[in-house]
Amino acid sequence: MQKRIIGFDQDPEEHWVAELECGHTQHVRHQPPWINRPWVVTAEGRARVVGSFLECKHCDIYEAG
Repeated sequence: MQKRIIGFDQDPEEHWVAELECGHTQHVRHQPPWINRPWVVTAEGRARVVGSFLECKHCDIYEAG
C-alpha cells in the first residue's frame, strides 16, 4: 500500500529510516547496485522526497490479514 513520506530519522546504526503517514517506518538505503537511492545520502535529497510515496509492507500485511 502506497503511503506518503512525512520525514526521516536514523536508527541506532545510523541508517536512514523514512517515517510514513501511517505511522510505520521503512529503511531507505543507498546500496548500489542492488538499491539505488542516492538522494538518501544528503539532507537536500531527503527533503526533496518528503511528500512522495513508498510501499508500506506493514500496511499491506495488516490489510490482507
